[in-house]
Amino acid sequence: MKALLPRPLFLLASFVVAVQAKVYERCELAKRLKDHGMDSYQGYSLANWVCLAFFESSFDTEAVARNKDGTHNFGIFQINSGWWCTYSDTASDNLCEIDCQELLHPGIEHDILCAKRIVEDPQGMAVWDEWKTHCENQNLTEWVKGCHL
Repeated sequence: MKALLPRPLFLLASFVVAVQAKVYERCELAKRLKDHGMDSYQGYSLANWVCLAFFESSFDTEAVARNKDGTHNFGIFQINSGWWCTYSDTASDNLCEIDCQELLHPGIEHDILCAKRIVEDPQGMAVWDEWKTHCENQNLTEWVKGCHL
C-alpha cells in the first residue's frame, strides 16, 4: 500500500528540499565574492571576506547561531537579527531591510548586499568578533592562494 503525504506536508517537504544549504569550497566562494565586487570593498581585501566567512560559518549558507541576548546570526557571514535583518518576533533595526531567512539560501547575493551595508558603518569588519580574532592584522594570502582569480 502506497502512503501519501497530506498536501500541506508534501508542499513543506518539497520546500525543504528546494532550499538546501550549500557549503562553499574556499576558491568557489572567493570567485563568487570577487564577481560581486567584494575585493577591496571599503578597503577590505577578498582574503578578508573569505577568512571572515570561514570563521563565522565554515562557508555554510545555512548556518544559524542563537546568541545569549535572544538574537540570531544567519548565513555565511552570520548576520545578526538584532541589527541587520528581521526574524520572527525579535526586535530588529533591520538596517539591511531584509528577512533573515533570505540569508540562508545557497545563492549569497542577499548576504553580500547586507555585508556591504555592514562594513559601510564606522566599525567596518570589526563588527564581526571572529574577524577581529582570526583575520584582522593577519597575513591572509593563504585564503585566496591557488584560486586563479
